[in-house]
Amino acid sequence: MIDRPVESGLAPALLNERAVRAAAGILVLFAIVSFMNAWLLGNFAPTRVFVVAFLVDFAVRIFVSARLSPSLIVGQWLVRKQQPEWVGADRKRFAWSIGLVLALAMLYLVVIERIVGPLNLIVCALCLLLLFFEAAFGICLGCMVYERLPGTRRSPCAGQACDYVPAPGAGGTPVQGLVVVAFVAAIGLVAPEVAGENRGPIANPSPSAAIEPASASMSAEAAEAERCRVPEFAKAIGHEQLWKLHNHCR
Repeated sequence: MIDRPVESGLAPALLNERAVRAAAGILVLFAIVSFMNAWLLGNFAPTRVFVVAFLVDFAVRIFVSARLSPSLIVGQWLVRKQQPEWVGADRKRFAWSIGLVLALAMLYLVVIERIVGPLNLIVCALCLLLLFFEAAFGICLGCMVYERLPGTRRSPCAGQACDYVPAPGAGGTPVQGLVVVAFVAAIGLVAPEVAGENRGPIANPSPSAAIEPASASMSAEAAEAERCRVPEFAKAIGHEQLWKLHNHCR
């Protein structure tokens, strides 16, 4: 169940937080796939499709009904065996309105004007951040903004966060903090040895390979130079060195 209607009307006053988080996780997955295609491969087609789908999904949530949102329908089905956790629909709609504004910005930048630049990255990163916090931690950053607006009514929060006061030490003990620091330090020490350089297995050269003509060597160098030619989209967004790193170019 996605929402629960109020007793005196048809408009839903509460939403199932579990379904909302599941829907956010679904959107994060597709957002990362499309974002990585654009960033690393220069293929913006998945991003354009995702932006349109994201915009339609959020528009349906806000202007039609949360019950008809495709991502919420799938999220509801995925968590159907879990007990619903009801939260205020007003705070969620405000957060979705922020997402809708970001989607409209991306529609103009990526789909209509097809602009490639740092502004796209900022909007995408902000959208991913909001979705990730919702899906991973159950923290609705847009809802936190809503709570600080004057004149907003109080409604149930996810995990009773609006009223719950954590006990001392609920966030962890100093010993646990040291465990995390030690773990990060240990990984940092072994990372260079484990990662190494991206080299394949070393094969024993054949006798004929030792006497290859200089022209073959020059041809290989030319092919490598062409392979490592940085595309214009990477230069446009200031990721020339990052593109070389991902493609193992020097």
